Amino acid sequence: MHVKTGDTVVVISGKDKGKQGKIKAAMPKDGRVVVEGINMIKRHTKPTQANPKGGIIEKEAPIYASKVMLLDPETKKPTRVKKVQQNDGTFVRAAVKSGAIIDKA
Repeated sequence: MHVKTGDTVVVISGKDKGKQGKIKAAMPKDGRVVVEGINMIKRHTKPTQANPKGGIIEKEAPIYASKVMLLDPETKKPTRVKKVQQNDGTFVRAAVKSGAIIDKA
């Protein structure tokens, strides 16, 4: 996947188009990510010992990873990602537009 947990992304399609947030969880097998404050759903819960009142809880639902784009660390605009080989032979992610390295070694 082109994004990892902790990346700042912007939603490029859907009801939350244009909103930004950090990735809380990545699910590579499903091709989905959970982004803070994006794709909020309401969950009706019964009272339990942990939550004696029960009620309606709002939480984030997963969205497809193809609906999010990584934010360029330099320009703060959405960008695609490419892999760049370092001098020591390791590969890191870099922004296509500015060439800024996203992964910190």
